[in-house]
Amino acid sequence: MKAVILVAGEGTRMRPLTTTRPKVMLPIANKSILEHIVDASVDAGINEFVFITGYFRDSIKEHFKDGKKWGRDIKIKYVHQAQQRGTADAIGCARDYVDGRFVVLNGDVLISSDYLKNLILRDGDAVLTVKEVEDPSNFGVIETKGGKVTKIMEKPEDPPTNLANAGIYLFADSIFDFIDKTTLSGRGELEITDSLQMMIDSGADVGYNILEHNWIDVGRPWDMLYANELLLQDIKANCHGLVEPNATLIGEVVVGEGTLIRNGAYIIGPVVIGNDCDIGPNCFIRPATSIGNGVRIGNAVEVKNSIIMDNTNIGHLSYVGDSIIGQNCNLGAGTKVANLRHDGKTIRVTLGCKFLDSGRRKLGVIMGDGVHTAINTSINVGSVIESGGFTKPGEVVR
Repeated sequence: MKAVILVAGEGTRMRPLTTTRPKVMLPIANKSILEHIVDASVDAGINEFVFITGYFRDSIKEHFKDGKKWGRDIKIKYVHQAQQRGTADAIGCARDYVDGRFVVLNGDVLISSDYLKNLILRDGDAVLTVKEVEDPSNFGVIETKGGKVTKIMEKPEDPPTNLANAGIYLFADSIFDFIDKTTLSGRGELEITDSLQMMIDSGADVGYNILEHNWIDVGRPWDMLYANELLLQDIKANCHGLVEPNATLIGEVVVGEGTLIRNGAYIIGPVVIGNDCDIGPNCFIRPATSIGNGVRIGNAVEVKNSIIMDNTNIGHLSYVGDSIIGQNCNLGAGTKVANLRHDGKTIRVTLGCKFLDSGRRKLGVIMGDGVHTAINTSINVGSVIESGGFTKPGEVVR
């Protein structure tokens, strides 16, 4: 079985985290989103992949190469989508690389191997994955009859069902005939849902599969924190580094090769720490934290429920909570990140020109790569710091 994975997009809603990488290469539980998807696919029995690439495509190719690190039978091929003109156009790029039946996955939607095992056993010309949701008006919704899909609607005012399109498909290669007939939608894109509607109208056998497993659509930066919490629940304690005798590790804590956990460090799992890190002394790392490779956590630092990317330093006497910190950042001594509003309301974030409600009561900072904070910097809830930014001593960031 082959899988076509759509990884061409930039992920503009994830800025500033995607100014230096495609969204699918953002780390969750110390693996990129795309690597989690490949792991689940291989476990489900999929052995050939076609990556539809675009934005920062070389970073994807450099990491995944030909796929052999997953096993000698695993193959990965790359097809460049020069212009991102919609999902139908992206899937159409794979026509010369697949035949028969194949799976289509979005590179920013985490899915379980158990679900994929079930999906690839289904019959029919196409099978859509759907999820039962409370408010289907915010999604593409299917209408059904006799176990088949009869209609697909985008964000209908009066949804006929609560079955939202999850963007995971099983196709016969006949889908390419309908992609060729697809015209631009009102958004100016070639939509795979339009191709599917033509397939349905032609009398083809289009079914659906209800997703009862975890479905994580990583669309906004704070979705990474939710996904990180969820994926860390499955880790098992494993130590390949050096833990000094007066450090304390409780629960499921993973320590990478070449990492030193100094005396007085107190770590409560689930926590994953990468390779070649220097942790402590006398720091406190709380659950649901992922620390990348080459990270330095200084004396008397507290970190909780956060993602700290590679080669970042967090100086002594600092606090980081419910935050995403990019690569190669340096947090000066005494940097404090606020993560809870005094009134207890959910935290709003400015991304680009939009002011968005994160839906989270606790959210700290979203920090791009290469940010430097000076000593005693205070960062308010829901702040966004662009890549390469810096602060002055004692500055308050809002």
